[in-house]
Amino acid sequence: MELKLLYFGVSRDHTNKDEERLNMKEGLAVSEIREALKQMYPSLEDIDNFAIAVNESYAEDDQELANGDTVAIIPPVSGG
Repeated sequence: MELKLLYFGVSRDHTNKDEERLNMKEGLAVSEIREALKQMYPSLEDIDNFAIAVNESYAEDDQELANGDTVAIIPPVSGG
């Protein structure tokens, strides 16, 4: 299946990309995309603390992804 990944904040810095398309196995869960991204981009080791949105809705780690989904990688935001 093909997924479109969008990178925000420091995730963009770690990947040097705003977005990319990935071909992944069918039936992949959000937790598995986290693990795949850690393998692809070792500097994303703290991705477990990032929010993941699928098709503009926040997703839980057990949510299954489908062909054509847009997955946003959203790091924690701080400020004051």
